[in-house]
Amino acid sequence: MESVIAHIVGQIDPNPSAPLFVAIQGPQGSGKSYLSAQLKQRLSQSPYALNVALLSIDDLYLPHDGLVHLANQLPPNPLWAGRGQPGTHDVKLGLEILRKLRTRSEKVELPCFDKSLFNGEGDRLSAGIVVDPPVDVIILEGWCVGFYPISSQELEARWNGVWREETARLNLPDLNKLDLERVNETLSNYVELWSSFDTFIQIKPTPLLKYPSEYSIIYKWRLQQEHNMKATNGGRGMSDEAVKGFVDRYIPGYVFFGDIPPSFSAPRWAGRGLKLLIDDERQQLGVETF
Repeated sequence: MESVIAHIVGQIDPNPSAPLFVAIQGPQGSGKSYLSAQLKQRLSQSPYALNVALLSIDDLYLPHDGLVHLANQLPPNPLWAGRGQPGTHDVKLGLEILRKLRTRSEKVELPCFDKSLFNGEGDRLSAGIVVDPPVDVIILEGWCVGFYPISSQELEARWNGVWREETARLNLPDLNKLDLERVNETLSNYVELWSSFDTFIQIKPTPLLKYPSEYSIIYKWRLQQEHNMKATNGGRGMSDEAVKGFVDRYIPGYVFFGDIPPSFSAPRWAGRGLKLLIDDERQQLGVETF
């Protein structure tokens, strides 16, 4: 935590004209939401006393009726059968929120998405959280924050290589390459949002030989996450089987788009990234800059 705080505080302009935009990425259940909440709390207190706006990419999900409409589009895309993959977010809303926050002159309502509604399908709440100006730090956290579209050649190479390997390791359902290509095309809509990042923090699980895949731990963590939520809301949420199918839809995102930073371009925050290495119990093993 102290290394992350120092990383952020060291980049704040004492006479800012705009907030510092911090991206936090990590797989489901890795602790990114907890880290983000702790950062907001610590940075808001003495000696920093900063006004921090915290937004999850999950809170930018389309409302439930929008998700249903997307899932029912023809031809159907199983990757859009529910929330999760790029394409299920309201990117225009995210850009509008960012624009308002960067003015540092008006109140901004941040949306809230309740994942327990509609039997775990989730829905955006009618009222969000209002943030007063001026905002000093904006934190955007999420599993696919910083994921960029890749070339058709790279997609083909991964499809015939690492994707086949991971499909066997994780017993993944069949995937149509055209469905993946549609998600890849949709990711281009996110680039404008990613291009505003000033600094990047990644929570990175270290590969463990006791698991068949480097992505196996995501299933364990996401199931723990769902159980914890259901324990506090009267049991509303997904079944264990539904969680497996839910995570299955995310794995293509990690395999095809999860290189951070992307190997084919240098984002504006390049050289100002911090990577937190963790084990399968979420204990920190080390810190790297990138």
